[in-house]
Amino acid sequence: MQVHVKTPHTKIDMTGDIPEKIIIMLKEVYGKKVTVSDDEYVNVKDTEWYNNIKAKITPGETVSFYRKMHKMTQKDLGEKLGNFSKQNVSEMERNIRPISKKTAKQLSDLFNISIDRLI
Repeated sequence: MQVHVKTPHTKIDMTGDIPEKIIIMLKEVYGKKVTVSDDEYVNVKDTEWYNNIKAKITPGETVSFYRKMHKMTQKDLGEKLGNFSKQNVSEMERNIRPISKKTAKQLSDLFNISIDRLI
């Protein structure tokens, strides 16, 4: 008994400098199935987009982000910082209360991030 089986699609990626003759030959054989991507990889930190976003993120938003990533409440964070009240942590996160250098150092050690992200 014969069984009809579909052949799985084959995907081939080629990287580097590919001679134009090979690309033309592949397009002749495979037509529209051939895609050429000339994208260059760029360090995201060198882009204007990254710098614009970074400029908009406040130190308070950074504290809130990392606190949530570490699954901590404002009360938990306050206790780890040396009996800060929940209110004080909330005010730091809302950029009402500035983050002192001492607190920024504690936060950078606690979250294992650069102190520059908090100042």
